[in-house]
Amino acid sequence: MTQSINVRHVLIAVYVPVFLHSHASSVPVFNGLNFLDWSEQVQFHLGVLDLDLAFQVEKPAAITDANSNKEKAHYKAWERSNRLSLMFMRMNIASNIKSALPKTDDTKEFMKFVDDTKEFMKFVEECSQTVDKSLAGTMMSTLTTMKFDGSRTMHEHVIEMTNIAARLTSLGMVVDESFLVQFILNSLPSEYGPFQMNYNTMKDKWNVHELHNMLVQEETRLKNLRSHSIQYVKNQ
Repeated sequence: MTQSINVRHVLIAVYVPVFLHSHASSVPVFNGLNFLDWSEQVQFHLGVLDLDLAFQVEKPAAITDANSNKEKAHYKAWERSNRLSLMFMRMNIASNIKSALPKTDDTKEFMKFVDDTKEFMKFVEECSQTVDKSLAGTMMSTLTTMKFDGSRTMHEHVIEMTNIAARLTSLGMVVDESFLVQFILNSLPSEYGPFQMNYNTMKDKWNVHELHNMLVQEETRLKNLRSHSIQYVKNQ
Protein backbone atom coordinates (compact mmCIF):
# COMPACT_ATOMS: atom_id res chain seq x y z
CA MET A 1 0.00 0.00 0.00
CA THR A 2 2.81 2.41 0.97
CA GLN A 3 4.64 1.61 -2.26
CA SER A 4 1.46 2.36 -4.24
CA ILE A 5 1.10 5.78 -2.57
CA ASN A 6 4.76 6.62 -3.24
CA VAL A 7 4.37 5.72 -6.90
CA ARG A 8 1.27 7.93 -7.09
CA HIS A 9 3.19 10.88 -5.61
CA VAL A 10 5.99 10.40 -8.09
CA LEU A 11 3.52 10.34 -10.99
CA ILE A 12 1.86 13.54 -9.76
CA ALA A 13 5.24 15.23 -9.33
CA VAL A 14 6.12 14.39 -12.94
CA TYR A 15 2.64 15.13 -14.30
CA VAL A 16 2.36 18.70 -13.01
CA PRO A 17 5.67 20.16 -14.33
CA VAL A 18 5.07 18.56 -17.73
CA PHE A 19 1.53 19.89 -18.00
CA LEU A 20 2.60 23.21 -16.47
CA HIS A 21 4.85 23.75 -19.48
CA SER A 22 2.17 22.51 -21.85
CA HIS A 23 -0.44 24.93 -20.48
CA ALA A 24 2.09 27.78 -20.35
CA SER A 25 2.51 27.56 -24.11
CA SER A 26 -1.18 28.46 -24.47
CA VAL A 27 -0.87 31.68 -22.45
CA PRO A 28 0.07 34.95 -24.18
CA VAL A 29 3.41 36.40 -23.13
CA PHE A 30 2.98 39.41 -20.86
CA ASN A 31 4.59 42.38 -22.65
CA GLY A 32 3.51 45.22 -20.38
CA LEU A 33 0.43 46.09 -22.44
CA ASN A 34 -1.78 43.02 -22.21
CA PHE A 35 -2.22 42.48 -18.45
CA LEU A 36 -5.96 41.76 -18.46
CA ASP A 37 -5.74 39.05 -21.12
CA TRP A 38 -2.56 37.58 -19.61
CA SER A 39 -3.94 37.56 -16.06
CA GLU A 40 -7.20 35.96 -17.17
CA GLN A 41 -5.40 33.21 -19.07
CA VAL A 42 -2.93 32.58 -16.24
CA GLN A 43 -5.65 32.15 -13.64
CA PHE A 44 -7.78 30.02 -15.96
CA HIS A 45 -4.97 27.57 -16.68
CA LEU A 46 -3.86 27.45 -13.04
CA GLY A 47 -7.47 26.64 -12.16
CA VAL A 48 -7.58 23.84 -14.73
CA LEU A 49 -4.38 22.45 -13.19
CA ASP A 50 -5.89 22.85 -9.69
CA LEU A 51 -2.98 25.11 -8.73
CA ASP A 52 -4.88 28.33 -7.99
CA LEU A 53 -5.13 27.91 -4.20
CA ALA A 54 -2.58 30.69 -3.68
CA PHE A 55 -4.95 33.04 -5.53
CA GLN A 56 -8.00 31.95 -3.55
CA VAL A 57 -6.75 32.26 0.03
CA GLU A 58 -4.19 34.28 1.94
CA LYS A 59 -0.88 32.74 2.88
CA PRO A 60 -1.44 30.62 6.00
CA ALA A 61 0.61 31.14 9.13
CA ALA A 62 3.77 29.07 9.47
CA ILE A 63 3.01 25.65 10.81
CA THR A 64 4.36 24.21 14.04
CA ASP A 65 4.12 20.86 15.77
CA ALA A 66 0.97 22.15 17.44
CA ASN A 67 -0.91 22.40 14.15
CA SER A 68 -3.35 19.69 13.15
CA ASN A 69 -2.71 17.38 10.22
CA LYS A 70 -5.43 19.22 8.29
CA GLU A 71 -3.68 22.58 8.84
CA LYS A 72 -0.34 21.10 7.86
CA ALA A 73 -1.83 19.63 4.68
CA HIS A 74 -3.45 22.99 3.85
CA TYR A 75 -0.13 24.81 4.33
CA LYS A 76 1.66 22.29 2.15
CA ALA A 77 -0.97 22.59 -0.57
CA TRP A 78 -0.81 26.41 -0.48
CA GLU A 79 2.99 26.40 -0.62
CA ARG A 80 2.94 24.05 -3.62
CA SER A 81 0.32 26.17 -5.40
CA ASN A 82 2.29 29.32 -4.69
CA ARG A 83 5.59 27.87 -5.91
CA LEU A 84 4.20 26.44 -9.15
CA SER A 85 2.03 29.49 -9.83
CA LEU A 86 5.07 31.76 -9.64
CA MET A 87 6.93 29.41 -11.93
CA PHE A 88 3.99 29.40 -14.36
CA MET A 89 3.74 33.21 -14.45
CA ARG A 90 7.45 33.72 -14.94
CA MET A 91 7.36 31.35 -17.91
CA ASN A 92 5.00 33.78 -19.68
CA ILE A 93 6.64 37.16 -19.17
CA ALA A 94 8.77 38.93 -21.76
CA SER A 95 12.47 38.75 -20.93
CA ASN A 96 12.97 42.52 -20.78
CA ILE A 97 10.20 42.75 -18.16
CA LYS A 98 11.07 39.57 -16.28
CA SER A 99 14.62 40.72 -15.60
CA ALA A 100 13.34 43.87 -13.88
CA LEU A 101 10.56 42.34 -11.79
CA PRO A 102 11.05 42.28 -8.03
CA LYS A 103 12.10 39.07 -6.34
CA THR A 104 9.21 37.67 -4.30
CA ASP A 105 8.04 34.27 -3.15
CA ASP A 106 4.42 35.35 -2.77
CA THR A 107 2.12 34.75 -5.75
CA LYS A 108 -0.37 37.47 -4.82
CA GLU A 109 2.37 40.02 -4.23
CA PHE A 110 3.91 39.08 -7.56
CA MET A 111 0.58 39.43 -9.40
CA LYS A 112 -0.21 42.63 -7.50
CA PHE A 113 3.00 44.17 -8.75
CA VAL A 114 2.29 43.10 -12.32
CA ASP A 115 -1.22 44.55 -12.06
CA ASP A 116 -2.12 48.23 -12.42
CA THR A 117 -0.52 49.53 -9.22
CA LYS A 118 1.67 52.51 -8.47
CA GLU A 119 4.65 50.19 -8.13
CA PHE A 120 4.04 48.61 -11.50
CA MET A 121 3.32 51.93 -13.21
CA LYS A 122 6.59 53.28 -11.85
CA PHE A 123 8.35 50.17 -13.09
CA VAL A 124 6.71 50.43 -16.53
CA GLU A 125 7.61 54.10 -16.82
CA GLU A 126 11.26 53.56 -15.92
CA CYS A 127 11.71 50.30 -17.79
CA SER A 128 9.71 51.32 -20.83
CA GLN A 129 11.50 54.63 -21.19
CA THR A 130 14.86 52.86 -21.20
CA VAL A 131 13.89 49.93 -23.43
CA ASP A 132 11.49 51.75 -25.75
CA LYS A 133 13.75 54.76 -26.32
CA SER A 134 16.62 52.48 -27.20
CA LEU A 135 14.42 50.36 -29.48
CA ALA A 136 12.76 53.41 -31.05
CA GLY A 137 16.16 54.98 -31.74
CA THR A 138 17.39 51.82 -33.42
CA MET A 139 14.23 51.46 -35.49
CA MET A 140 14.23 55.09 -36.57
CA SER A 141 17.86 54.73 -37.65
CA THR A 142 16.91 51.63 -39.65
CA LEU A 143 13.95 53.41 -41.25
CA THR A 144 15.98 56.44 -42.35
CA THR A 145 18.98 54.49 -43.68
CA MET A 146 17.28 51.44 -45.22
CA LYS A 147 18.08 50.83 -48.89
CA PHE A 148 16.34 48.78 -51.56
CA ASP A 149 18.98 46.42 -52.95
CA GLY A 150 16.83 44.15 -55.11
CA SER A 151 17.34 41.12 -52.85
CA ARG A 152 13.57 41.00 -52.43
CA THR A 153 10.55 42.53 -54.10
CA MET A 154 9.59 46.18 -53.92
CA HIS A 155 6.35 45.12 -52.30
CA GLU A 156 8.23 43.45 -49.43
CA HIS A 157 10.55 46.43 -49.08
CA VAL A 158 7.74 48.98 -48.76
CA ILE A 159 5.74 46.75 -46.40
CA GLU A 160 8.75 46.37 -44.11
CA MET A 161 9.29 50.12 -43.95
CA THR A 162 5.57 50.64 -43.30
CA ASN A 163 5.65 48.06 -40.49
CA ILE A 164 8.65 49.76 -38.88
CA ALA A 165 6.77 53.08 -38.96
CA ALA A 166 3.75 51.40 -37.34
CA ARG A 167 5.95 49.90 -34.63
CA LEU A 168 7.47 53.31 -33.94
CA THR A 169 3.97 54.74 -33.58
CA SER A 170 3.14 52.06 -31.00
CA LEU A 171 6.23 53.18 -29.08
CA GLY A 172 4.99 56.76 -29.04
CA MET A 173 7.10 58.04 -31.94
CA VAL A 174 4.60 58.89 -34.68
CA VAL A 175 6.03 58.91 -38.20
CA ASP A 176 4.04 61.30 -40.39
CA GLU A 177 2.96 59.68 -43.65
CA SER A 178 4.67 62.38 -45.71
CA PHE A 179 7.95 61.59 -43.96
CA LEU A 180 7.48 57.86 -44.52
CA VAL A 181 6.90 58.52 -48.23
CA GLN A 182 10.15 60.49 -48.33
CA PHE A 183 12.04 57.77 -46.44
CA ILE A 184 10.84 55.19 -48.98
CA LEU A 185 11.89 57.42 -51.88
CA ASN A 186 15.29 57.97 -50.28
CA SER A 187 15.76 54.21 -50.00
CA LEU A 188 15.63 53.74 -53.77
CA PRO A 189 18.77 53.02 -55.83
CA SER A 190 20.02 55.26 -58.64
CA GLU A 191 18.07 53.43 -61.36
CA TYR A 192 14.92 54.88 -59.78
CA GLY A 193 16.32 58.40 -60.24
CA PRO A 194 13.88 59.38 -63.04
CA PHE A 195 11.01 58.06 -60.93
CA GLN A 196 12.09 60.23 -57.99
CA MET A 197 12.54 63.30 -60.18
CA ASN A 198 9.08 62.82 -61.68
CA TYR A 199 7.55 62.56 -58.21
CA ASN A 200 9.33 65.70 -56.99
CA THR A 201 7.86 67.72 -59.86
CA MET A 202 4.30 66.58 -59.11
CA LYS A 203 1.96 69.04 -57.45
CA ASP A 204 -0.20 66.40 -55.81
CA LYS A 205 1.83 64.06 -53.62
CA TRP A 206 1.06 60.38 -53.10
CA ASN A 207 0.26 58.63 -49.87
CA VAL A 208 2.12 55.44 -48.94
CA HIS A 209 -0.46 53.19 -50.59
CA GLU A 210 -0.26 55.10 -53.87
CA LEU A 211 3.53 55.20 -53.76
CA HIS A 212 3.57 51.47 -53.09
CA ASN A 213 1.47 50.74 -56.18
CA MET A 214 3.52 53.05 -58.40
CA LEU A 215 6.83 51.57 -57.22
CA VAL A 216 5.64 48.03 -57.92
CA GLN A 217 4.74 49.13 -61.45
CA GLU A 218 8.11 50.85 -61.85
CA GLU A 219 9.90 47.75 -60.62
CA THR A 220 8.12 45.69 -63.29
CA ARG A 221 8.96 48.27 -65.97
CA LEU A 222 12.65 48.28 -65.04
CA LYS A 223 12.79 44.48 -65.00
CA ASN A 224 11.26 44.33 -68.46
CA LEU A 225 13.70 46.98 -69.67
CA ARG A 226 16.67 45.01 -68.36
CA SER A 227 15.30 41.84 -69.91
CA HIS A 228 14.94 43.53 -73.31
CA SER A 229 18.44 44.99 -73.04
CA ILE A 230 19.94 41.58 -72.30
CA GLN A 231 18.03 40.03 -75.17
CA TYR A 232 19.23 42.80 -77.51
CA VAL A 233 22.87 42.25 -76.52
CA LYS A 234 22.54 38.50 -77.09
CA ASN A 235 21.14 39.07 -80.56
CA GLN A 236 24.04 41.30 -81.61
